Amino acid sequence: MRHASQAYGKVAINTANQRELEADLLLRAASRLQAVCDDWDRRQGDLNEALLYNRTLWTIFTAAVAREDNPLPRDIRQNVANLGLFVFNHTLAVIAGPRPERLGSLICINRELAAGLLGRA
Repeated sequence: MRHASQAYGKVAINTANQRELEADLLLRAASRLQAVCDDWDRRQGDLNEALLYNRTLWTIFTAAVAREDNPLPRDIRQNVANLGLFVFNHTLAVIAGPRPERLGSLICINRELAAGLLGRA
């Protein structure tokens, strides 16, 4: 019985650490986008790099939830995939017509998902 509880403890720690890592990456992406948004006149040159970072992160998330062996429930996997598609499409819209107010939804999605991962939603 003791081995089972130790194994569970290790899995729980790894899962919590994974969620914290994902939340941290989402918050980092949101922060980079927010910095560009807040100082648009001086930081607009950083927009493409911030969008690339965010898009790369969402590519990883979307690929992970598409895997058959992903342990998340199907409805959560579908929701993350749908958010990923929105992020990809909205990113293209921002690239086509860059304006600071267009970054708000990307920033909000990242922050809200991070809060959910950290149990703050």
